[in-house]
Amino acid sequence: MRKGVIFVLILTVVCLLSFSNRAYQRISDLTDSVRQLYSKPITEWPRPVIDSGVHWTEFKSLPKVDTSYFTLMEQPDVKLGKFLFFDPILSGSNQISCSSCHNPQTSWADKLTVPVGNDHLEGTRNTPSLLNVYARKSFFWDGRAGSLEEQALGPIEAHHEMNMDLTKLIPKLKAIPAYNELFAAAFGEVEYSMPEVMRALAAFQRTLTSRRSRFDEFVDGNYKILRDDEIRGLHLFRTKARCMNCHHGEFFTDEAFHNIGLTYYKRKYQDLGRYEVTKKADDVGKFRTPSLRDVMNTDPWMHNGLFWDMTGLLNMYNSGMQMNSPKPGEKESDPLYPVTDPLMRKLNLSKDEIQDLKAFLEAITATKYRMHRPEKLPR
Repeated sequence: MRKGVIFVLILTVVCLLSFSNRAYQRISDLTDSVRQLYSKPITEWPRPVIDSGVHWTEFKSLPKVDTSYFTLMEQPDVKLGKFLFFDPILSGSNQISCSSCHNPQTSWADKLTVPVGNDHLEGTRNTPSLLNVYARKSFFWDGRAGSLEEQALGPIEAHHEMNMDLTKLIPKLKAIPAYNELFAAAFGEVEYSMPEVMRALAAFQRTLTSRRSRFDEFVDGNYKILRDDEIRGLHLFRTKARCMNCHHGEFFTDEAFHNIGLTYYKRKYQDLGRYEVTKKADDVGKFRTPSLRDVMNTDPWMHNGLFWDMTGLLNMYNSGMQMNSPKPGEKESDPLYPVTDPLMRKLNLSKDEIQDLKAFLEAITATKYRMHRPEKLPR
């Protein structure tokens, strides 16, 4: 009896080892074939799986380091904008600056679910990173601003953010001779007002760019720099995972607005998104597609900042995000009932594929550049 049990155990172990070896071989063969598909110029890569009607652009690597960067940072308008960005004088309390929420130490976001501002009040939406804002076509999660200059007014005025009375800001600045000199150097005039403040802030913010990631090096021909799991993740991103329907181009975003199923309609955390700007029922729950450049440095994620674990977040996408779609008749009786974008579908990704996809997101995340704050502000 004992010999029989031992024989069965040995046979089981042999079968498991054989199965494991075959599985490993299949993964190895798949990796080799996928690596061959992508170890060539990007123009020869397999076409991604894109839904009909979706306008997409191919990935593009970031340019190599611009040797004129330090000259750019000394331009009068950029230099002024940097001082203003880090100066709490722009707030009503003289305690909060733009950098309070857009911190250079945390990839120009704040690592908080939602920002904390004036009177220790919390906002309702997560602070987006300012990296590569020069390339954005709209601003804020709901796209209510069309330029960086326009965007600056929102947080400066908002009571729960910087709480600055704009009629008092310019007199505060003009009481400081050093600022008067900086404005004169930047704009060639002694007189200035809010438009010049916004132009200077925007000039500085346009210098905030991502560093090149390992993925950029891969696109430019260094085909050994990505690990096997990252290359499998790249292929999944473009195919089975359907990510490229919304995240494509140089900055991994379509710059559009989508309802991905996180409206929390008539529940805690409800946010009607772009509807609050357009008042169009079709825009309920839509938010701007964020760039995925440096995504692993800018947690927590989503417009509400409720998601800190990327594996869990990818599992949600894997489910199809259709759990809150209206039942028959609900949309007719309630025109504002949010409808999840049809681009969201169940993906049937395995646990290993989820990890490969996460690995690719790490590959498009570059090392952080922690810009130093000004050692001394104009006073």
